[in-house]
Amino acid sequence: MRAFLPLFLALFTFVLLAVALGLKFYEWWRQREMSAILLTAVEDPRPGDAPLLRNLAGKRPQLEVWLERLALLEKIKKLVQQAGVNWTPGGLVLRMAGAAAGAVALARLLPAVFAYTGTTAALAALLAALPYLYLRRKRARRSAAFEEQFPEALDFLARSMRAGHAFTISLRMASEDMPDPMGFEFRTLFNEQNLGAPLDTALYNLAERVPLLDVRFFVSAVILQKQTGGNLGEILTRLAQVIRQRFQLKGQVKAASAHGRITALVLTILPAATCVLMMMAAPAYLKSMFDDPDGKKLIAGSIVGQIVGQLVIRKIIRIKV
Repeated sequence: MRAFLPLFLALFTFVLLAVALGLKFYEWWRQREMSAILLTAVEDPRPGDAPLLRNLAGKRPQLEVWLERLALLEKIKKLVQQAGVNWTPGGLVLRMAGAAAGAVALARLLPAVFAYTGTTAALAALLAALPYLYLRRKRARRSAAFEEQFPEALDFLARSMRAGHAFTISLRMASEDMPDPMGFEFRTLFNEQNLGAPLDTALYNLAERVPLLDVRFFVSAVILQKQTGGNLGEILTRLAQVIRQRFQLKGQVKAASAHGRITALVLTILPAATCVLMMMAAPAYLKSMFDDPDGKKLIAGSIVGQIVGQLVIRKIIRIKV
């Protein structure tokens, strides 16, 4: 009997440690889930929605105060949120300033290539715009991914409601099963209404975060069904069919306009690339044009012509469906 006592104590200690670690892990998981709910529920770029959370977060950076005075803070917040990146408005501005400073440093290291102030300023403006263009590209890709996943998500909601689940429960199930960005947006929508926001407000916030026509159709359909009644599952199924048809038509239009888009890209890049290569290969060849007053006017006119031509071509090939 005494021989089994150490074994019993060791087993009892192991069980206690396993229970303690299990409870600790469960507490950590609950905290992480609550943090995720709060994070997705309060990420609303509109001012005045969460003053308590802003007060708890402390004083805002001075750079954001300046952006707010210039009426740029909310626009940048919305762009960052729609792009789905973990940036701050001040972080975007600092990245743009750092890129411009890098352009100036590069011009100092290569004085033969960037011998004129205009070329240095153009390079600084181009590199400073790269973080902003990156966010716009991320937003476009995220919107395209959301639009591609949206019909499947609507079918999921319709099947779930036909099975007897409520709309909010169907949202939670879709947020768990659908990949991002669809899963993240549905999770945000569910968390907002789960924490007390009216469903109408949560749906309007979804339409603001994802500025797509299909999302506005979805929001209008859900709100209209809530006010007047009807079979929401059937409505969502028909809406998914319409979105798939629009998506297919958009792909056909994109394929038909591919030649025009490639032409616009070549006509825009070719003159600028030719000028840069000539400046690198023979800097003295274009020096007389840069020094002559009429040459400067011709250069300015060519730049303006390039911009106007690019805008005209984009207007022609961009067909809304």
